[in-house]
Amino acid sequence: MSEKCMENNKVTVIGEIVSEFTFSHEVYGEGFYMTEISVCRLSDQADVIPLMVSERLLDIRRNYIGQTVAATGQFRSYNRHEGNRNRLLLSVFVREIEFLDGFDDYTKTNLIFLDGYICKQPVYRKTPLGREIADLLVAVNRPYGKSDYIPCIAWGRNARYASGFEVGGRVRVWGRVQSREYTKKLSEVECEKRVAYEISVSKLEYGE
Repeated sequence: MSEKCMENNKVTVIGEIVSEFTFSHEVYGEGFYMTEISVCRLSDQADVIPLMVSERLLDIRRNYIGQTVAATGQFRSYNRHEGNRNRLLLSVFVREIEFLDGFDDYTKTNLIFLDGYICKQPVYRKTPLGREIADLLVAVNRPYGKSDYIPCIAWGRNARYASGFEVGGRVRVWGRVQSREYTKKLSEVECEKRVAYEISVSKLEYGE
C-alpha cells in the first residue's frame, strides 16, 4: 500500500475485547475476522467499535474477551447488499495490534485522522435546545481506485464552519470513532435495533 494512502486514514483505538472472532472474508488465502472492543470515553460512556483483523496478526482461535488491546489501522467502509438496498458497514481495518496489561489515559484511547473529500452536501441543523450539528460524508482514497465513505458529525462552531463546505472540496478531520444505537423501521409492524458508526469531529480544516 502506498505511503500516501496510509497517511490519509489513520486510527488508533484502545479498549477491552468484548466479543469472539467471527469470520468475515478471505483474500488470496488470508482470512479476516471481526471482533468488537469497548473503548471508554472521558465520560462514563463507552463506544463499542468493530475491528477487522487478519488471522496473520494473532491466533483468532483463542478467546481474548476481557483483554485490553491497542489497535492501529484505517477506518474502512464496505457496502453490503440487503434486499434492494446497500448498507454501509464500517470497521477499523487493523494493521497492528498489541495486548496491554492496563491503561488509564483515556485522552488517547480513540484517535482518528482523515484526509479526504466532501462527497455529499453537508446537512446543517439545530437541536430543539439550539445545539448546532452538521453531518458530513467524507470520501477517503484507497489504492487501486477504491475509496472509503465515512460519516462524520460536527458540533457548534465546527458545524457552522462545515455547513459552507462544497461537494468535491478537500477536508481534513481529527476526532474519534463513536457508536450510536438507533431503531430502523423495517415495516409497519417491525423494527430493528442497529448500531451506526461515525466520526465525532474535534477539528476541521477545509481546502487544499
